[in-house]
Amino acid sequence: MRSSDIDLNPVIEYSDRTGEPRRLVIRLDPGSGVPRFEQLRAQLSVMVAVGRLSPADRLPTVRDLAHQMGLAPGTVARAYRELEHDGIVVTRGRAGTFVADEPPHSEPLRERRERLQTAATNFVFDMRQLGIVDADITAAVIEVQRAGAHP
Repeated sequence: MRSSDIDLNPVIEYSDRTGEPRRLVIRLDPGSGVPRFEQLRAQLSVMVAVGRLSPADRLPTVRDLAHQMGLAPGTVARAYRELEHDGIVVTRGRAGTFVADEPPHSEPLRERRERLQTAATNFVFDMRQLGIVDADITAAVIEVQRAGAHP
């Protein structure tokens, strides 16, 4: 495959753990001395470490990611093998490749879970102090999620 065929900033489509379609950007530097499989491996590894890719997120198939990025399938397959060797992803045969449930170096994931638990506990406590019942709390959260609200 020629360097000119490679999309340097492709938007990659994948599925999160709930099956919802998601997107991410992977940037390859064709002028780098670092092999493309390693650039891909490193970026996916960082995305897992910082929580951009979460446990149980399904990565694109080797062929699909290769097609989306304009890479040879062997390049993507090598990156996935390296990620699996490092315990970052697991391959489940024909079901696909998924982010591992507890990837190494995932302290930020544990911290996020703890922060989520604390925030949820405080939110529910505050709502109950206002006399709001659980069903209304849940409905309000779902409504905000559907609206795509961001702080």
